[in-house]
Amino acid sequence: MATSQIEQVRSFNRLVTEQVGALNDHFLGRDHSLGASRLLWEIGDEGAEVRDLRGRLALDSAYVSRLLRSLEGQGLVVVEASPSDGRVRRARLTEAGRAERAELDRLSDDFAAGVLAPLSDSQRASLTTAMAEVERLLGASMVTIDVADPATPEARWCFEQYFAELNERFDAGFDPALSISAGASELTPPAGLMLVAYLRQEPVGCGALKFHADAPSELKRMWVAPRIRGLGLGQRLLHELERHAKEAGVATLRLETNRSLTSAIAMYRRSGYQEVPAFNDEPYAHHWFEKEI
Repeated sequence: MATSQIEQVRSFNRLVTEQVGALNDHFLGRDHSLGASRLLWEIGDEGAEVRDLRGRLALDSAYVSRLLRSLEGQGLVVVEASPSDGRVRRARLTEAGRAERAELDRLSDDFAAGVLAPLSDSQRASLTTAMAEVERLLGASMVTIDVADPATPEARWCFEQYFAELNERFDAGFDPALSISAGASELTPPAGLMLVAYLRQEPVGCGALKFHADAPSELKRMWVAPRIRGLGLGQRLLHELERHAKEAGVATLRLETNRSLTSAIAMYRRSGYQEVPAFNDEPYAHHWFEKEI
């Protein structure tokens, strides 16, 4: 990446932290920092498990504990054992905490209006459109991709979403029992490999490999959550799967797909996959692809 791009990101970060008051211990004029204020907002009316707060905000455990102790000292938060599991700590807002959160919401609205007020209508439209695009792209940059055990709840959830979508989109529906198998044992090393993509610790995509000693390896279970499509995650998953395949000594990758998955077909073609004659009897396939990696 270009040095100028890195410099632009750093310049943008300095401006935003100054503008939003992140440098001030009294965010929006209240008696807590931006971090503590955000924690109040994330706890919300329903409360939240402390471990979920840490994961959602990607904060260090000790730092979250300090923020919660500070909020408890102000009478805004109570941290107690979860009723369903005594080993799990759960934070909830007190009545004073709910009132403080509402005041922070009001002050945040006023602040946002103050940012927009000096601008013309066209400038406001330009700024909010640019902010939406920045938010979208920053979300994409926060996605991580990790090797996963296909038997974990996160992996199984991805498969369930994948199957449900295929059942909805395919002309004749989709029954995984009728499709060529790609079970957990087939996607676990050394037989195969699975990747899961996460955004704020929530699974938002997956892809897998089936290795064969005497035949090209297969790409399986490529899926991206609808809410994050259009951000290039499918391409990232594909590149990561190819990288892992190369490291495993794979020379050729194959896949089959249904004609209704037009975006996926276009991605495979852009990525160098060539359409070839059918190499299996997958009942839901209309296109077969292959690529030398």
